Amino acid sequence: MDIRRRTLVLLSAVAFVFLPAFAVALPSPALAAAPPVPGSMASMGDSITRGFNACGFYLDCTSRSWSTGSSSSVNSHYLRLRAANPSLVAHNDAKSGATVADMPGQAQQAVSQGVDYVTILIGANDACASSEDGMTSVADFETRFRATIETLSTGLPEASIFVASVPDLKRLWEVGKGNLAARTAWAALDICQSMLARPRSTDAADAARRDRVRQRVADYNTVLSTVCAERPACRYDGGAVFGYPFALADLSTWDYFHPNTNGQKILAEVTYAASFDLTSPDSLDDR
Repeated sequence: MDIRRRTLVLLSAVAFVFLPAFAVALPSPALAAAPPVPGSMASMGDSITRGFNACGFYLDCTSRSWSTGSSSSVNSHYLRLRAANPSLVAHNDAKSGATVADMPGQAQQAVSQGVDYVTILIGANDACASSEDGMTSVADFETRFRATIETLSTGLPEASIFVASVPDLKRLWEVGKGNLAARTAWAALDICQSMLARPRSTDAADAARRDRVRQRVADYNTVLSTVCAERPACRYDGGAVFGYPFALADLSTWDYFHPNTNGQKILAEVTYAASFDLTSPDSLDDR
């Protein structure tokens, strides 16, 4: 072997031995920046999200909303997130009386606000009609909700979307049917008669009606879960609100339908536990 060949072999061996060390020493590519804690949020939904009757007779009490309320007695999503970002701005885009048909419009409003986090609680008014026949069909519910999520996902591609399940309306009947004040309010105010009509009746027809209304709510929740699952940035509560065994004491004594302050507090706790941990950005990596 001539001297030039021996030199090449030696240099190759040296390079092989030290190559790993050089590889370790090379600077690694910069890691992607973790998503920031939201700087703004919006709540979408109906009278529950408006805090209706939580602080007075037939009043929206947005300060006691489970989502964007400012009252410490509720400890809303907004207040919990503001602890991590004091400059957080909240918009309550919900509207008392709203149904899923109103959600695409509320979604457009949230998009115009350029928010980073959106909460949605809708469906109670779609099932709570003056009669069973007045309930929103499951097909229409899906069409409207799918359009809502499409609007949010397209207009706010970086936002996190939290969807709460529709409360169990039959649970409402169960906790209030034996209370005279509740029955009186339901009848006088014509509240959710699809479920709450003839609350003390044990007739088979009334029992079957209540079960059908409950099933309609369950079907709405299936739609919420399915459509939300199609978007990585959307998280459904897994039925947490529907499954929570709320008590009569959690309802406003003005109508025995809407959550009172304590009910809003419970709703905030249950939903926040099921939502994204937005104060720990690393937890969003698996969205």
